[in-house]
Amino acid sequence: MSYLTEGYTLRSWLTTHDHKRIALLYAVAITAFFFVGGAAATMMRLELATPAGDLVSADTYNKLFTIHGVIMVWFFLIPSIPSVLGNFLVPMMIGAKDMAFPRLNLASWYIYVIGGAFTLAALVAGGVDTGWTFYTPYSTMFANGHVVLVIAGVFVVGFSSILTGLNIIVTVHRLRAPGLTWFRLPLFIWANYATSLILILATPVLAMTLTLIALERLAGIGIFNPALGGDPLLFQHLFWFYSHPAVYIMVLPAMGVASEIIPCFARRPVFGYRFMAYAILGIASIGFLVWGHHMFVSGQSLYAGMVFSMLSFLVAIPSAIKVFNWTATLYKGSITFSAPMLYALGFVGLFTIGGLTGLYLASLALDVHLTDTYFVIAHFHYIMVGGSVMAYLGGIHFWWPKISGRMYPEMWGRAAALLLFFGFNLTFFPQYLLGYLGMPRRYHEYAPELQVLNLFSSAGAVVLAAGYLLPLGYLGWSLLYGKRASANPWEATGLEWQTSSPPPQHNFHETPRVERGPYGYDPVR
Repeated sequence: MSYLTEGYTLRSWLTTHDHKRIALLYAVAITAFFFVGGAAATMMRLELATPAGDLVSADTYNKLFTIHGVIMVWFFLIPSIPSVLGNFLVPMMIGAKDMAFPRLNLASWYIYVIGGAFTLAALVAGGVDTGWTFYTPYSTMFANGHVVLVIAGVFVVGFSSILTGLNIIVTVHRLRAPGLTWFRLPLFIWANYATSLILILATPVLAMTLTLIALERLAGIGIFNPALGGDPLLFQHLFWFYSHPAVYIMVLPAMGVASEIIPCFARRPVFGYRFMAYAILGIASIGFLVWGHHMFVSGQSLYAGMVFSMLSFLVAIPSAIKVFNWTATLYKGSITFSAPMLYALGFVGLFTIGGLTGLYLASLALDVHLTDTYFVIAHFHYIMVGGSVMAYLGGIHFWWPKISGRMYPEMWGRAAALLLFFGFNLTFFPQYLLGYLGMPRRYHEYAPELQVLNLFSSAGAVVLAAGYLLPLGYLGWSLLYGKRASANPWEATGLEWQTSSPPPQHNFHETPRVERGPYGYDPVR
């Protein structure tokens, strides 16, 4: 009996300890938040189709980009791959029956939902106009009264991230199958393991920072408010100490997904497997040392700026290693352009563009011109949204037969991948040009000569929205009418493909034994 047919009642799902069902609970909640955040973005792009602020007021526009950022960062991008694909796959990929702490796993989902409820309550009550970064002294002195409610939601959801990270770390350490040594682990496991370390180490800093904002607002304690003896730049240091590693919380799992899809559909082993694993750990480590490049124009020491600039260039090296190794894996491969592969290639392309443009922002002189312009918006979205969402959807398509026991219509999968890639570039590439021309972000009005580029961006957002809705339709259709999937429809080599589709409740009838590395594809001569 599969995990899907083991009790159909709502109660059985809401009290489950099965990591696969908990992953699906996360998938439903995360998808709902994604479309709420996407609706806010759609309203913003409609406003920016014309130079005059004639659709919504400046205050409403501030609330739209705040709720878009808060929901997309903390309720979609950060939990999407670790909590959905990680939850579903980590135990199976290491030959385990479940996560190390099944009850904590379910508790993390409930905490996520509670945190989301706080945030949505603030939205219903009138929204927040601080931006997703909650910069002080604005968030402590001038913003409307729902800031504490949103902060409470982000504070609570942080505990969900910590519990998920703890569970993955302990599971990987304690529950690996016999013979599964560290350098026989799939790169998806390495990526989620490194991400979990960041979650454990960085998330408490964000929690403490948000608590200090709440204390200043509620009790009038002078922490960040200079009128009370506080320092507003202290907030930026604390916030970005968490939030730059959070970039890698979003992108490292995406790298793990790409590292599973590309060798499978190129029919070649991953080139430089050990270098890939070390690069993952290198990104996670150096990521804690570069937060100051968000503060080049804040008045920090020139010497500190030079150090942070150098470290920001340094973190690009392990990222480049991964791109070079994916490219080398594809070289002379027998490539099949199935939907998961198109999503993975889209991820590599968008991530590369985003990474290269990040070097401009790491340069002290260029950052003075580009900071707080649409160049930053485009760079962020190429990495976080283009990269992470393409990889997330690629992973959903790759493991969909294992998750659902059904195949989706391949033609529609390919069409959606191509539509998303086209729509994303049409939306965000013009924003690089807008930023170069000096258009500031967070403004709902702009100079008339910038309208053409903004129209391209708004038209791309419509295409992008269609690309996001399309998978929801045909994947839902496949649940009812899709062809039954075999245990291993892609002829992949991971342990998760050695059990039925969908898997039984405890994943494996017998504990597998591992005798070789994870990518046993025969090289194409």
